[in-house]
Amino acid sequence: MNSSSQVLLIDDNPLQLSVREAVLRNAGFQVSIATTADSALATLHVLPDRIGVVVTDHLMPGCSGAELVRKIRAENDWIPVIVLSGLADAGSEYAGMEVVFRSKPFPPTELIELVRSSLARADQRRGAA
Repeated sequence: MNSSSQVLLIDDNPLQLSVREAVLRNAGFQVSIATTADSALATLHVLPDRIGVVVTDHLMPGCSGAELVRKIRAENDWIPVIVLSGLADAGSEYAGMEVVFRSKPFPPTELIELVRSSLARADQRRGAA
């Protein structure tokens, strides 16, 4: 994996965060975690070239996933974002934001494949820039 193959995983639910982190680490990914939008944005600011994909929950205290994506896009428009939500109709909030939206629950293998394909897409976008 290249230097920007790290996954930034964001969720305010400690159980879901730890399960997804374990799934991704067991699949061979480097994972940074954040429990708030502010800490995620700080990580992106400090490690902009290391983060290859962002995986975030939709509902978080203080900042919705859609607000977070707008902030990410303002500074790092090339980073793929995967949004996970228990609310199937929340996907409409991400119209035009170029995110991958998935309703929970779904199998761990799908998360792994989404991250792999998103990292490959990020590499292609950076290579074309």
